[in-house]
Amino acid sequence: MPAVTVNDLTVLPRIPVPDPLVARQRPVVRVTTAPRGFEGEGFPVRRAFAGVDLAELDPFVHMDQMGEVEYAPGEAKGTPWHPHRGFETVTYMMDGTFEHSDSNGGGGVITNGDTQWMTAGAGILHIEKPPEALVVSGGLFHGIQLWVNLPRVRKWALPRYQDLRAGEVALLASADGGALVRVIAGEIAGHAGPGSTYTPMTYAHATLAPTARLALPWRPDYNALVYVLNGFGSVGAERRPVQMGQLAVLGPGDALTIDAAAVQESRSPNLDVLVLGGLPIREPVAWYGPFVMNTREELVQAFEDYEAGRLGTIPAIAAIHNTPGTIVESGGAASRGEGAS
Repeated sequence: MPAVTVNDLTVLPRIPVPDPLVARQRPVVRVTTAPRGFEGEGFPVRRAFAGVDLAELDPFVHMDQMGEVEYAPGEAKGTPWHPHRGFETVTYMMDGTFEHSDSNGGGGVITNGDTQWMTAGAGILHIEKPPEALVVSGGLFHGIQLWVNLPRVRKWALPRYQDLRAGEVALLASADGGALVRVIAGEIAGHAGPGSTYTPMTYAHATLAPTARLALPWRPDYNALVYVLNGFGSVGAERRPVQMGQLAVLGPGDALTIDAAAVQESRSPNLDVLVLGGLPIREPVAWYGPFVMNTREELVQAFEDYEAGRLGTIPAIAAIHNTPGTIVESGGAASRGEGAS
């Protein structure tokens, strides 16, 4: 990990260091540790947003780190058929391969640095699973699935997909040349990623060599989150320590800083982090399992539509799988809702 690398970072555009006399560094509000769990048919995940108030996550709702796991032959697992409505799922594969099929007849494969951006919108049924070859042979599996909320006026949009290939991401280097930044969506220092978003946001994956510093300009109207995929480091001007499986929630400002520790573990020689933030939607959130709406009445309608087959039809040979959860009202912690990929 990760799949997208560059032999010579000096050939990449550099991210200028925000002027310390002008830029206001974002402080670290809190650091949380993701609990472990299982998703779908039983693949291991870390619940990255567990215990964080939805108001601090807005416009995001849920994020799972899938793996990192080395499957033995016959062990690889996916998710059964399930519905979604009212938000977008962003699946970023760092290692391994995932196949997707949906009730509209769509499908695709993402692998090693690819991203699939699925706008569920008004509703869809879909399934994600490892390809048969991976199930037979076994192998490394590591990815992220992020749920991005949709504003009320977009919750009824027609479903759509974006398959963003690894070679399409914008590649940048930190000012000291010690970090590689892959911009998947939004922009950093004027360099935009390929993802097209309904909700204004930035989503990036950064790899920092030991002792490297990554200083990023950040829109002051966005929230800011840093999630550690592996390694050791610190976040913020106060250098709050963080490590694998921890999320740093940052306060207001227009710049943020990440530092990699001098000593990393042998299996993870660098610090890998996801940096994400977006324009808060600031609307009521009613979340129940695979549906993210604004009111309880809309949740009831979503389940009625699902049961009536109005979210789509899956192949007759497949069994429809329902993954209920706990209703989460706005202001509640993200850990109160169960997610389905």
